[in-house]
Amino acid sequence: MEENWTIEKIQEILPQKYPFLFIDRVIEFSAQEKRIVCLKNVSINDYFFQGHFPENPILPGVIIIEAMAQASILLFAGLKPEIAKKKPTYFLGKVEAKFLRPVRPGDCMKLEVQGLKLLDKSGIVSAKAKVNNDVAAEAQLIFGVKV
Repeated sequence: MEENWTIEKIQEILPQKYPFLFIDRVIEFSAQEKRIVCLKNVSINDYFFQGHFPENPILPGVIIIEAMAQASILLFAGLKPEIAKKKPTYFLGKVEAKFLRPVRPGDCMKLEVQGLKLLDKSGIVSAKAKVNNDVAAEAQLIFGVKV
């Protein structure tokens, strides 16, 4: 897969669609290192800020985890394009996460995902969500793939 992925390519790979698409750009992909870096621009116009503390808006942790999971799917697709072409279903199996600082409207969240073990039907990744190089959240995700 190409390194500079268009939003159309991202939308083609990810089963999630607006308003549940949380990847705006892929800025790095390395098959050799089993690594991907994606961006999510956080806007006050995002629908969840209406109810997630309107007086003090912060990005819900579940959205951060979902963005990490979507970046993981993109990594899997880049490493296993023959499986990704079949439009598999992805299942999040287990999440171990730590939230270290809030993510707020106006932030650009950088999602760094490192493949630890990626098989044809499952994967384990380590993910970090960063804002201005400060780690906002980190997680280990285990997922399954069903073709």
